[in-house]
Amino acid sequence: MSLPIRWHAVESISNLGLSILPAKLILPGIFIIGCILSFAMGTSMGTVVALAPIAINIAKKTNCKMALICGAVVGGAMFGDNLSFISDTTIAATRTQGISMKAKFKANILIVLPAVFINLLLLGIQNIDTSNVSSRSYQYQLINIVPYIFVIALSLLGINVVKVMVLGILSGIFIGVIHGDFSWIGSMEFVQKGMGGMEDMAIIAIFVGGLVEVMKYLGGIQWLMATLGKKTKSKKAAELSIGFLVTLLCVATTNNTIAIVTVGPLAQEIGQKFHLARARVATILSMFGTNVQGFIPYAGQLLVAGGMAKVSPVQVMPWVWYCYLTFIFSILFVLLDFPRVKVTEETGYDKLDN
Repeated sequence: MSLPIRWHAVESISNLGLSILPAKLILPGIFIIGCILSFAMGTSMGTVVALAPIAINIAKKTNCKMALICGAVVGGAMFGDNLSFISDTTIAATRTQGISMKAKFKANILIVLPAVFINLLLLGIQNIDTSNVSSRSYQYQLINIVPYIFVIALSLLGINVVKVMVLGILSGIFIGVIHGDFSWIGSMEFVQKGMGGMEDMAIIAIFVGGLVEVMKYLGGIQWLMATLGKKTKSKKAAELSIGFLVTLLCVATTNNTIAIVTVGPLAQEIGQKFHLARARVATILSMFGTNVQGFIPYAGQLLVAGGMAKVSPVQVMPWVWYCYLTFIFSILFVLLDFPRVKVTEETGYDKLDN
C-alpha cells in the first residue's frame, strides 16, 4: 500500500473516477470507484482508508446519510477483496485448492456481477442533494495507474502471481523514480513498509499451517470429515458446508485470509470425497470469506469507515447492501450449480498433490 500512495496511483484512480462521473450518480460512482480501487490494489482496508475521506466530504455536501455512503465504500472495498488477482483472499483461496486465478475468476465474476448491478440500482435511486457538490476539476495522471493495468493484464494471461507482483512493483518504482517521488534506493523504504504490513499475516499463516498439520496427524481433520459426512449427502450440501465453515471462522477471527488458509485443507478433503471442481471450491472460499465482513460490526473495514465518519459500525452495517447481495448470490451459486464447472482429472482433485 505504501508504494502506490507515494507514486500517487491511489489518488489518480480516485480523481479519475470523480472527474468522469456526473453529480447525480455520485453514490453509485463512489461504489464503482471503490470496486476499481480495491481490484487494482487488492486490499479492502487500503481502499476504505483511501476512499472514505472523499466519500465523507461528499456526504457532508449532499446531506447524504453518513452510514449510507460508508456502506457504499465498504461494499466497493469487498468487491476487490474477493476478485483482485493480488488480493490475499484470492491468493489464499486459489493456492489452497491448487487452481489458477484465471479459472477462479471466470467462475467468480459471473456470480458477483448481478450483485454489482443491483447494488448500483439501489444506490442510484437514493434521493440526495447534489447542488453543493464541487464542480472543480480533479487532477490525475494516467501513467500512474499503468502498473495496476499491467498486473491485471498479466494475471489474466495466467502468469504466476509472484512474477506478476514483482513486475508490478518494479514498474511502479520506475514510474515513481521518473516522477521524482523517490530514488531507486529510496523506493526500498516504501517497499519495506508495505511488506512490513504483511509480516503479521505471514507469521500467522505459518502457524495456522502447522496447526492444521497437527490436527491432521491427531485425527482432527478426519473427525470433522466424519461429522460432516454424517449430515452431508450431496455435492450441494458439501459446498455449503465449506462456505459456512469459512463464515464461522471469519466471525470468530474477523480475518478472511486466515479463515480460508485454515479451512483450505479441509475443503480439499471434502472436494476429493464429493468430487467437486477446484474452481468452484476456491470461489466458495473467497465469496463466503468476503461477504461476511459486512455483517461483523467489529470487522476492520466497518471499524475504519465508522471511525472516520464518526458513526457506529453497527449503523453502517444495514447499508452494506453489496455484502448482503453477494451472500445471497453465493448461496444461489451452490443451489443452482451455476456456473457449472465440469469435473475432470484437470479440474477436480484427482491430480492434486496432497
